[in-house]
Amino acid sequence: MDGADTAGIIWYLAVLVLVGAALLSRRIQLRSAIGMILAWISIFAIVLTLVSYRDEIGFVAQRVTSDVLGRPRQLADGSRLRIAASSDGHYWVDGDVNGIPTRFLIDSGATFTALSTSTAQAASIEIDTQRMPVALSTANGPVEAQRAMVRQLAIGSIKTEDLPVVTSPAFGEVNVVGMNMLARLKSWQVRDKAMILEP
Repeated sequence: MDGADTAGIIWYLAVLVLVGAALLSRRIQLRSAIGMILAWISIFAIVLTLVSYRDEIGFVAQRVTSDVLGRPRQLADGSRLRIAASSDGHYWVDGDVNGIPTRFLIDSGATFTALSTSTAQAASIEIDTQRMPVALSTANGPVEAQRAMVRQLAIGSIKTEDLPVVTSPAFGEVNVVGMNMLARLKSWQVRDKAMILEP
């Protein structure tokens, strides 16, 4: 048993002694005393539960808030980012491109990170005209996209610099975080209907 455990036990004993002394000084009947002791035990149990499950409770609160406000459901857990699946089964996250607020779809099936034309223009991204466009296969068929470079891209608290991207009017207003961004992370996984990203 280390010093922290000993200190914790001493603290709890001190609290119980204070509660017991308060009960004796008031000459409260045994039934009332037992009721008060049970009430204190319940309070301690609730506090302990809240502390032990604070991350899960925070995630649930974030999820409810996001559903009510119609925002992507994401929660920072230390350096990690946890993103709940939306009602369409996809993982949406708020971020920014060169400081411009942007909403992304995380797609592990996409090779490249892709930006809509409007996002690329708002973030002042210059198209690489020296290189040939890249041909992509999408759900809507083959698409030709221009290559570009993002100075800084962030999703939640995770940031990366000098990220190659593609952009095309064919993407509509959808911005996609692809594998070339996910590959820069320490790890990413899907667990309990949530995507967890670790920088």
